[in-house]
Amino acid sequence: MIAVLACKLCRALIRLLGRGGTDFPGRVALKLCPNLLGELAKNVTTVIVTGTNGKTTTSRMIEQSWQDAGISYFANKSGANLLSGVTAEFAVHSTLTGRCKYSHALIEADEAALKFISKYVDAKVIVYTNIFRDQLDRYGEITHTLNAIREGITHVPNATLCLNADCSLTASLADSVPNKIVWFGVNVPIYKETAHELSDAPYCIHCKTEYEYDYITYGHLGGFRCPKCGYHRQTPQVAVTKVLATGADSSDIILDIFGHEHEVHVNLPGGYNIYNAAAEAAVAHVVGIDEQTAVSALSQFECGFGRAEQFKLGQAQARMMLVKNPAGFNQVINLIAHDEGNYKLAFLLNDRFADGTDISWIWDVDFEALAAQQSRFTRIFVSGVRADDMALRLKYAGFPAERIELVRDYEKLLGEIAADAAPAFIMPTYTAMFDLRGEIGRHTDVKAFYE
Repeated sequence: MIAVLACKLCRALIRLLGRGGTDFPGRVALKLCPNLLGELAKNVTTVIVTGTNGKTTTSRMIEQSWQDAGISYFANKSGANLLSGVTAEFAVHSTLTGRCKYSHALIEADEAALKFISKYVDAKVIVYTNIFRDQLDRYGEITHTLNAIREGITHVPNATLCLNADCSLTASLADSVPNKIVWFGVNVPIYKETAHELSDAPYCIHCKTEYEYDYITYGHLGGFRCPKCGYHRQTPQVAVTKVLATGADSSDIILDIFGHEHEVHVNLPGGYNIYNAAAEAAVAHVVGIDEQTAVSALSQFECGFGRAEQFKLGQAQARMMLVKNPAGFNQVINLIAHDEGNYKLAFLLNDRFADGTDISWIWDVDFEALAAQQSRFTRIFVSGVRADDMALRLKYAGFPAERIELVRDYEKLLGEIAADAAPAFIMPTYTAMFDLRGEIGRHTDVKAFYE
């Protein structure tokens, strides 16, 4: 009771000060009661979403389906996805005696933190979106991330695992586990042409032979198979069987859900969001939400903050796209490259802890694909702590140095974007997104990230 009260008071005080209060209250509560999460999560039907890319957007898709189905739930939509942040969300949504006010919880979990969270939360469903190389200084090599996730599964033998059949790394989680598996995936290529990408998993996880592919959607995702040991993509029960259209604002697909085909409008662009839509449908099936509600939610949900959010800045319409690793950045580049409009581009690169202090990953991003279309881009801005490094990368990609405008002050940057009617794509790393979004909040009616 004391731990819950302390958490609630900390959250209230920090919010009064205009800050998020998403993590610190949980740390205070855990100091007072290390097993608090385990006590609060009892008798709560919990769905956990984890993976490298797509956690937040998949969670928002699932949340919309729960709203439409009338499920009583809470979610950590602020993005506080470590043990302390998840504990804080459970405490804030519980009574002082530790009884949760809701029947369901929707939790986004950091892939490295899952093994700690799953010790205390007996999840009904865990969704694994994908595994990509990300923040080497924090996660280490990709196999370390995979092993951490695999350890987390050992704590929840009763959970149904929704696995991305197209990710050879994620699919390997099904090996030798007692859990029920529901597979989701994309049965066809998404784009006719894609950004040039380095595969994060070119060799078989079992015998180290190079994979062969029937098709590739992006990165190392697609119809993989090992010619030596036979490890291969599983046939998904929830599958995108046709991509009807991909645009700057949305995608239209045919989605097969356990043998029933639906024409689906996904109200966010990008191939990665097509995968997120399939993951949402898989979770809906396991939780018991009817297919029509699940499909309808995909055309209505609100994007998570910084994930293709749109703002009106002066004369310009701006879209913010969080970028944090080569695979995700290349998907944003695919989105821009497949559109035909003229845009301003703004790249914001930070190297704080939450971003990853090693920024060498930007050299694996296919900026050359944008340079090949640079006549479409009216202005090109770089900003953030490592703006000079981003400018250098763009120069080597083929952008003339005189076209690259370095603007360190975020208020000035927003003023430049707002100065004319050309729309803008703003691509920040994690902490740059928070800083810039706070500045945007001073000039627009956009809600705080935790609301």
